[in-house]
Parts: sequence; C-alpha cells; structure tokens
Amino acid sequence: MKRIALFPGSFDPFTNGHYDVVMRGAKLFDEVVVAIGNNSSKQRYIPVDRMFEVMTRLFEGQPNIRVTTFKGLTAEFAREIGAQFLLRGLRNTTDFEYENTIAQANRHVNHDLESVFLITAPHLAAISSSIIREIHRFGGNVDEFIPFRFSEIADSVG
Repeated sequence: MKRIALFPGSFDPFTNGHYDVVMRGAKLFDEVVVAIGNNSSKQRYIPVDRMFEVMTRLFEGQPNIRVTTFKGLTAEFAREIGAQFLLRGLRNTTDFEYENTIAQANRHVNHDLESVFLITAPHLAAISSSIIREIHRFGGNVDEFIPFRFSEIADSVG
C-alpha cells in the first residue's frame, strides 16, 4: 500500500520551514500532498490561488510531492485522498501543545489517520508565516525566509 502523507496548512505564506518539512517528509513517504486550506478564522494575506501557483512551481520535478487546495475538515480530506498520515512540523513546545490537541481531534474524526511530527531544523525555528507577513507589511525584505521570491506574488497581496 502506498504511504501517503498529508501536509495541510494555510501557508500564508509558505516558508522555508514548511519547505524543509515537505522535503524531509518526501524521504519518509511514497507521496506527500501539500494542501492549502482555508482557515475560516483567518483573513488571508496572499490569495490561495496565487500561493497554489507558486508552490506548484516550487515542487515541479518532485514526482512524489503534489500541491492541492481543500476546504473543510483536514481529517475528512485525508480520508478522501487516501492519506494515512498527517505530517506536521514542530518549532517549539507551543506548537506541540497546539498540534497535540489538533491531532487528537483529527484522530477522533478519522481513526485511521496517524499524525507524524518532524522537529523543525534549528536555523528555521524562528520563522513563522505571521512574522513574515508583519515584516513584509512594513516594507521589509522577506525573501530569505521563503523558498521563492516575494515579488512573484507581491501584486496579489492584500
């Protein structure tokens, strides 16, 4: 059976930390599905369609990584695509507390879904999408924190 891992997130924007987790996950699983979800409690900075385009280009040539979008419950989406694993990155203990709660809820919804956590590489642990948005919002250069040039999506930033 093909081992499929789902790596969900709002990816607003997709960071070097996210990229690192995907690439490491691609060595562990037959397929990694990077899924951009819409968090109903968050106002997006970068439209989903623009982030999808950039991320799809980013993983061209990686046959076991694919990018998609989804709406609804992560655990249900995992079931729809046949993912047995939920891939997540942990930067710190705060992430662990949050991810542990989410993992328990996902397991309740989809009993066959196993959460797998990768510890973020130390040099990437301080990076978060919210910090990147804040730096960019006030005119700072964020290209060292993301695996693409921000100018690729700058025209669509809201």
